[in-house]
Amino acid sequence: MIDTTHILGFGDGGWGAALLTAAGVTLALSVLGFLLGAVFGALASAARLSSSKVCAWLAGAYGTIFRGVPDLLTIYLLYYGGSVALTAVSRAFGSAGFVGLPAFATGVLAIAIISGAYQAEVYRGAYQAIDNGQFDACNALGLARCHALRLVLLPQLLRHALPGLGNVWQLVLKDSALISVIGLVELMRQAQIGAGSTREPFVFYIAAAVLYFVIAGVTGLVFRLSEARVWRGTASA
Repeated sequence: MIDTTHILGFGDGGWGAALLTAAGVTLALSVLGFLLGAVFGALASAARLSSSKVCAWLAGAYGTIFRGVPDLLTIYLLYYGGSVALTAVSRAFGSAGFVGLPAFATGVLAIAIISGAYQAEVYRGAYQAIDNGQFDACNALGLARCHALRLVLLPQLLRHALPGLGNVWQLVLKDSALISVIGLVELMRQAQIGAGSTREPFVFYIAAAVLYFVIAGVTGLVFRLSEARVWRGTASA
């Protein structure tokens, strides 16, 4: 009979601490990638909404490419392509040998680029959902553009964007497992290592699934509470 308590415990020979540490890496990777993706998404959304055809085209191309290309391909291109580019630069300065990119930093950047393509559409849709009267009211009050954005438009944009951002977050959390292919020991990779070492794949993959569900459940609750907070005090239709 499998001694699950011992395998997943925190004592000698137990994998509990390693799995929790890997879960922390997954959470950090996802949060940082999501936040950096919010920056990329906001910039792309602003470009799509701008009057510049060039900016709008570039932002549209960014979204189309990274929503259409498989996420795994994006990760490979960034990691191996970036490593080749760094190696070429280092050799130009007289250094020898191969220079590889840090797996964690590459993972954050890959998730940011991918999630930013989705977040851009969320922000664009949320901005277009704001009633035109709000813009007229800002003009009537003589608010500067930065004040209008900060005090009037961004709070309303957030109300409309949060449901979509919650969906993008779930996508980010699942994509974090793909970063294991470039050597980062996150939750999925640690489960693979444990399963291979103990020959108990069922135990480790079930444990990983539980930890993913816990992370998804807690963070999903945060999004739901945030939605309730930003809509508090508004009249229901």
